[in-house]
Amino acid sequence: MRWIFRLIGLVVVIAAVFVGALFFLPGERVAAIAADQITKATGRKVTLSGETRISLYPVLGVATGAVEVANAGWSDAGPMLQADSLKIGVKPAALFGGDIRITGLEAVDPVIRLERAADGRVNWKLGVEGVAPSGQATDSAAPATSERLALTLDRALVTGARLIYTDHAAGTVEELRDLDLDLRWPEYDGTADFEASFSRGGEPVSVEGRLDQVGRFIDGAVTTIAATVEAAGGRVAFDGRAGTQPQVQGRLDLDLADSGAFLGALGMAGVTLPEGLGQSLKGGADVTLTGAMNLSVRGLNLQVGGNSLTGAADVNLSGDVPRVNAQIAAGALDLSRLAGADSTGEAGGGSGGGGGAQGWSTEPIDASALALANGEMAFSADSIDLGDLKLGRTRTLMTLDQSRAVFALREVRGYDGLVTGDFVVNNRAGLSVGGTLRAEGLDMERFLTDAAGITRFSTKAGGTLNFLGVGNSVDAIMKSLSGDGRFETGRGVISGIDLDRLMRAGDVTGGTTIFDAMNASFTMDKGNLFNDDLVMRLPLIRAEGEGRIGLGARDIDYLFTPVLLEGETSQGLAIPVRIRGPWENPRIVPDLEKAIDMNLKEERKKAEERLEREVQERLNITPEEGQSLEDAAKDKLEDRAKRELRKLFE
Repeated sequence: MRWIFRLIGLVVVIAAVFVGALFFLPGERVAAIAADQITKATGRKVTLSGETRISLYPVLGVATGAVEVANAGWSDAGPMLQADSLKIGVKPAALFGGDIRITGLEAVDPVIRLERAADGRVNWKLGVEGVAPSGQATDSAAPATSERLALTLDRALVTGARLIYTDHAAGTVEELRDLDLDLRWPEYDGTADFEASFSRGGEPVSVEGRLDQVGRFIDGAVTTIAATVEAAGGRVAFDGRAGTQPQVQGRLDLDLADSGAFLGALGMAGVTLPEGLGQSLKGGADVTLTGAMNLSVRGLNLQVGGNSLTGAADVNLSGDVPRVNAQIAAGALDLSRLAGADSTGEAGGGSGGGGGAQGWSTEPIDASALALANGEMAFSADSIDLGDLKLGRTRTLMTLDQSRAVFALREVRGYDGLVTGDFVVNNRAGLSVGGTLRAEGLDMERFLTDAAGITRFSTKAGGTLNFLGVGNSVDAIMKSLSGDGRFETGRGVISGIDLDRLMRAGDVTGGTTIFDAMNASFTMDKGNLFNDDLVMRLPLIRAEGEGRIGLGARDIDYLFTPVLLEGETSQGLAIPVRIRGPWENPRIVPDLEKAIDMNLKEERKKAEERLEREVQERLNITPEEGQSLEDAAKDKLEDRAKRELRKLFE
């Protein structure tokens, strides 16, 4: 903000010098005197080229050719200010002393270069503060003061300007093109009305507004201001009070159909907010900004892409990144677009989809926003639609510190159950997600249908989960999952197979299995879940299970072994079932080889013993201790062959 008033001071000096130089006609003499006096007043060499014309009637003023004001000595970027021409009109009373009342100021195609050196020096620090109330520059040897500028502008016009800001410390260059300004400031302590337009990256931006008590504002007081900024994507309006400290208090209203386009027009290109979380914004808040750079937001009410958010926040802007303390509440929050669902609420397939039949999404996850702030945010919502998953009442506290967000899940309702625990998103050295979760009372049929497309399993379940996944896409994270957990269920149903009918009649044509309870523990490694202790209890069947579930590959290879119980002391019949294939359509078939091995083990042993006795009797073989029947038979045959060969030579 200070550079603006430095340039206003420069205008005062130029006007004052030209008014004084009017006594030294003709124009060439005026130009020479003016250039010399402005150089002394500002400490920067001023060059006026081209014809200088003096006008006494009907308007007292001066029109120059090209104007250049030199840059700071440490800069090599060219003049700080240059224009093709400059016109200044003043009230005739300025010839006889007193305040300078500029009736008109017009600059054609000016170029303004603002620079901040790596050591913090700025090029707009000019010696123009020492301007006397009369408008005349003080002795250049005297120290600069902050006396009130004796200046008014009936109208100032700037057309076709370029403003270039270079920050050598940050290594950035920002440029505004086609800058037009129309400023009306008829009374020094009165109201200034302004209209401005410019383009940044080819996108037009317009600004209009009003500033009351301009003189007091320049002196550092807080005065009334209203301003509206319009650009591609929407508009932002402020109505309140402000000062140069900076200090701001008032109402901020937003109406952004495309926030990314709006920010891009203001020079923040590449900021793409997801639909439902800021792609469109409408609403406002009461804001207060103190000189210590503490921002207070109260009465926040936003419509965010169909979602309604309310709340409040306190933000400290004095550090390297903002520190936020906020409380945000939402009604029914729809984030299905963020999760990659289409307009029907179904996740898309392929590499760009959510959890579709063809695999997890491979779209890169941009988690750079985690570095934009630190702090805490309490969040609550009546419900959350995540596309694949549907959650109910949710309360969480997010703690964000140096690109690491920890969500303390105080209450997450969904699928008739409750989930609590901690969920962590860490982007300090690549993206990773992890957490420790506890669940109880989950409706597994609805949950597994939404989460993985599995529709054959119906029961209520609870358990624990510790997990960690690394990668920059959902696909990479799912294929890297590691951790452990356990679960247990109550009474439930497995669709697609009737274990009782399978055991009794060998029928594998479908049906359902009703079980009393199930429990298991598991480990995860490289996106695969491994289990070897599944136990399921049924009225007439006991079942065990072991195998692998591919969380990343979305497949399954699991051996489920039910045993038909015919009595506490009788031997049951076991028929293992192999479940293998993709989640969407796994094959469920009996493993006959395994069944024969398990159920006929004793019979096979008895048959082998009977065969061994018959061989011994027929061949008259008696194996020695530790010798197999095969070796004994081989020795018997070798001995007989030797005896027969010896007979040939006897």
